[in-house]
Amino acid sequence: MIKVVKFGGSSLASAEQFKKVARIIRKDQDRRYVIPSAPGKRTPDDTKVTDMLYSCYALANMDEDCDEEFEEQLNRIRERYEEIIKGLDLDLDLTDEFRTIRENFIRRIGRDYAASRGEYLNGLIMSAYLGYDFIDAAEVIQFDEAGNFLADETNQILSGRIREVERAVIPGFYGAMPDGTIKTFSRGGSDITGSIVARAIHADMYENWTDVSGFLIADPRIIKNPKAIDVITYRELRELSYMGATVLHEDAIFPVRREGIPINIRNTNIPEDKGTLIVEGTCRKPRFVITGIAGKKDFASITIEKAMMNSEVGFCKKVLEVFEDNQISIEHMPSGIDTMTIFVHQDEFEEKEQKVIAGIHRAVEPDFLELESDLALIAVVGRGMRATRGTSGRIFSALAHANVNVKMIDQGSSELNIIIGVRNHDFNDAIRAIYDIFVNTMI
Repeated sequence: MIKVVKFGGSSLASAEQFKKVARIIRKDQDRRYVIPSAPGKRTPDDTKVTDMLYSCYALANMDEDCDEEFEEQLNRIRERYEEIIKGLDLDLDLTDEFRTIRENFIRRIGRDYAASRGEYLNGLIMSAYLGYDFIDAAEVIQFDEAGNFLADETNQILSGRIREVERAVIPGFYGAMPDGTIKTFSRGGSDITGSIVARAIHADMYENWTDVSGFLIADPRIIKNPKAIDVITYRELRELSYMGATVLHEDAIFPVRREGIPINIRNTNIPEDKGTLIVEGTCRKPRFVITGIAGKKDFASITIEKAMMNSEVGFCKKVLEVFEDNQISIEHMPSGIDTMTIFVHQDEFEEKEQKVIAGIHRAVEPDFLELESDLALIAVVGRGMRATRGTSGRIFSALAHANVNVKMIDQGSSELNIIIGVRNHDFNDAIRAIYDIFVNTMI
């Protein structure tokens, strides 16, 4: 087997964490390609190295009065890495690397370059500690001149390069444009790099190691000790990630999904836990009817009512064009015979609400138009819902028992998810009620 393993910032925040990671890698000889993140927080009040680099680069771009602060911040970053190197008893000198970084910061080479150095330096340390080859992501992860990721070109280059080495460390989070300019993915992008490498090498498994033992059915800040998800499909994960579940960068799914490669979310600090397995499809029955619950607050709704709306050709198109013209994205759009309701992000909508209202009146001449704010959307996701009768009824019953008023309910045609709209102040109570009816009552 071939396994690609990615380790997050908390897994590589100190020398002790590096040692844990090395033990995990060496315990399984199939773990041959390693994707490190930049050092994360060692304690809750610590600062991530990536944030330190952003701050340092900002100081380099200020006037000469900030030169001393710039040098001090760069030295603090260097001390973080030297502390790791010393703790690992490594014979590794990063003097030349920091000299280059300092020169490039002063030259104002770019924020993406600055941010990428966290992963780059951690990659050098990890390769030295493991005795693996080092492959600079800038040489194999390709972006075009506009900064768009080039998936096929990257796969071709990376496949050829990575097959030349038995074991390698490839830093996460960044690549390069045709002129060599460093380009990063969005924050958390090391997950994407791991997925890209797994696809290129046709890995049997992509292990993503972090500080939690996989996905949980619900947010632990709302539900005390929620149950873990053993197996989840890519489609279920996409639904939950879109609605706020954040263990894995949602864009990390696509490269491995194309190859049918499973992802295993594991805990560096509790490596014996099996974690959550993310797969294309499975015959395994879920432990509960639902797989997970996630949600977001701060939406607004616009309800449009007009008699015989359903017989007016192009009615919905005209309404949607008003939102498009105002550059407002739409979350959900439940409708009835004479009504349609559009949910949008409240902060996007508030600035343009009067333009939108006027535009709707001009476009479709509604009989009635109503706005509501401070709404939340909750996604109840699960492949088990397809084969279970009365899921919506149980949700309504649970919410009614918790005195939560349902503003909207929308079920997708795939029967994989149900979206519920409630008021912001009912958000936590709604999630607790749904969790209780589908999980606690089944234990």
